[in-house]
Amino acid sequence: MSAITHLTETELEAAWPELEATPHGEGRLEMIVRRPATDERESLAEAELSVETGLVGDNWSQGRANPLCQLTLMNARAAQLVAQSRDRWALAGDQLYVEFNLSAEHLPAGTRVAIGDQAVVEVTPEPHTGCQKFISRFGLAAMKFVNSPRGRSLNLRGINTRVLTGGVIRVGDVVKRLD
Repeated sequence: MSAITHLTETELEAAWPELEATPHGEGRLEMIVRRPATDERESLAEAELSVETGLVGDNWSQGRANPLCQLTLMNARAAQLVAQSRDRWALAGDQLYVEFNLSAEHLPAGTRVAIGDQAVVEVTPEPHTGCQKFISRFGLAAMKFVNSPRGRSLNLRGINTRVLTGGVIRVGDVVKRLD
């Protein structure tokens, strides 16, 4: 198996048209990742969201959890771009990967988003910008790309949310903005 090399700025920028074409009306939950402990990942077909703990079994609620960062969503197209392989998406550290427009214009803070038939999350104002681990896994160019003015407007690094209504979610569930 060949090693993954980080994409260059030019390679990343070639993806703007595809990233900007992410669906607005309805999207799809592509991946659920639980983080039971630091640097551990479990890809799930089904999970439960809880108002108290976020993604049940995730380590978010351990320690000094910020309620504005209970659950993170990342655009699946952006995850595929920087990770270059679906089996590396989870390295970004987010819990939900969605084929859905997460831009600040489409989902400003306070917007409610339905996931499946039961769960509802609310976008929080807390920015999601990544960390040193993101750089080591995907490269400095990727971090600069997702945090560029254009990348931030699309929230390519993802968004922070909090769970308003718990429920079971499944890969393939519809993701949609609630007006």
